[in-house]
Amino acid sequence: MTDRILIIDFGSQVTQLIARRVRESGVYSEIHPFNAVDDALLESYAPKGIILSGGPASVTWDDAPSAPKKVFEMGIPVLGICYGQQTMMEQLGGKVETSDHQEFGRAIVDIKEDCALFHGVWNVGTQEQVWMSHGDRVGKLAPGFRVVATSEGAPYAAVANDEKRFYAVQFHPEVVHTPHGAQLLKNFTHGVAGCSGDWTMAAFKDQEIAKIREQVGDGKVICGLSGGVDSSVVAVLLHEAIGEQLTCVFVDTGFMRMGEAEQVVTLFRDHYNIQLIHVDASEKFFTALGDEFDPEKKRKTIGGLFIDIFEEEANKVGGADFLAQGTLYPDVIESVSFTGGPSVTIKSHHNVGGLPERMNMKLVEPLRELFKDEVRDLGRELGLPDTFVDRHPFPGPGLAIRIPGQPLTPEKCDILRKADAIYLDEIRKAGLYDEIWQAFAVLLPVRTVGVMGDARTYDFVCALRAVTSTDGMTADYYHFDHEFLGRVSNRIINEVRGINRVVYDCTSKPPGTIEWE
Repeated sequence: MTDRILIIDFGSQVTQLIARRVRESGVYSEIHPFNAVDDALLESYAPKGIILSGGPASVTWDDAPSAPKKVFEMGIPVLGICYGQQTMMEQLGGKVETSDHQEFGRAIVDIKEDCALFHGVWNVGTQEQVWMSHGDRVGKLAPGFRVVATSEGAPYAAVANDEKRFYAVQFHPEVVHTPHGAQLLKNFTHGVAGCSGDWTMAAFKDQEIAKIREQVGDGKVICGLSGGVDSSVVAVLLHEAIGEQLTCVFVDTGFMRMGEAEQVVTLFRDHYNIQLIHVDASEKFFTALGDEFDPEKKRKTIGGLFIDIFEEEANKVGGADFLAQGTLYPDVIESVSFTGGPSVTIKSHHNVGGLPERMNMKLVEPLRELFKDEVRDLGRELGLPDTFVDRHPFPGPGLAIRIPGQPLTPEKCDILRKADAIYLDEIRKAGLYDEIWQAFAVLLPVRTVGVMGDARTYDFVCALRAVTSTDGMTADYYHFDHEFLGRVSNRIINEVRGINRVVYDCTSKPPGTIEWE
């Protein structure tokens, strides 16, 4: 069995980063909330090591969360991070106190002694940058521990019990603001816990194919194919696992980008020989939306109609037993939040929410253990072309939310499609596509006067948007040079009939959002 690290979550905003760093070093890891980790899970998961995450609670509270006692009795290495350090100390006989000197943000630690965490990374006598976020601090060490690093606000910034292979740090090695943090984590997983680091996407693919075959048996699976990364990877993985037992349904809403529908059909039906039902429902969507301006009503109308059409086409297949969805690991983590947070909100444009119950189908979710970047890696492993694997995010409602404040018509969608294609073409030619998180054009509900060929024009304004981001939660606008923007503007105005003015959106998120609607 592949070596595994268990991450026990106490509610930190950056717990997912621990799992990502561990996986990046070739070791499989999962996150489980502290109150869902019992003796049975510890036995069945059989981790080579355990990491205790940070969290917003205080160990000094009466109802403070703690790690299961068995964690410290299994004879395997344990690493505590921030709150994880504090509960480790408190549970093993140390003491935690509220600090007068709180630390938030970048801090400097002094390396006092060597330990297995620091090998090849930090040397005794040096000062190293880390990222802190704590109000409490350890005031008394648990028996058997020694201090290996200190900071101004944390006299026990890093501690070690070499005999039991227990280590704990007050700072966060998982964030980028701790420059050598990933190496420290690798020292724990590989050096201390003895993980081999042989978890690869090729191995995951083989394991997942076997799991799919076991779950599905000789049943039929139906998959909603949008042409995006997640659904594309799900479709190809399922096809490799069960072949003709899979049928994909691609609903063309009329709001796709230039040539996108043709690309989806060509790739999946012709290249991969996947059974594909292609439904051109654009007329139905334009009719249903009518003169609707409100962006939320647009989304709900599109989502509801999509489900109706998908269900209608799925029924024609004749009794599918399973519905395949592209649920990702962040969705799973959110749904089992230790605070009892909301379950995953299923978005109709990402997966077909509500259909499993309506159609009496079971779910197949082969990506539910992967982060987004890992899905892209799996796509490459499956042989998907880079044009699909590395695509920018695209909203489920598509171009419908990029034509704000005006009735949606096929003509306006065609105008926007052409402008968007020119914009992305120039971005690719400039070698900037992979530097940008998302780039797109918006057709504004504004007409302006222009002059073309000595004649007066009265046409639409096109807004260009491009942002950089790591997770889409915050974003900064991309700083194009003016020569590039001038070139794009010139092409759009000259090649797209219906646009006579181009502007660039330089709003960050917050206060703006990435999409306009």
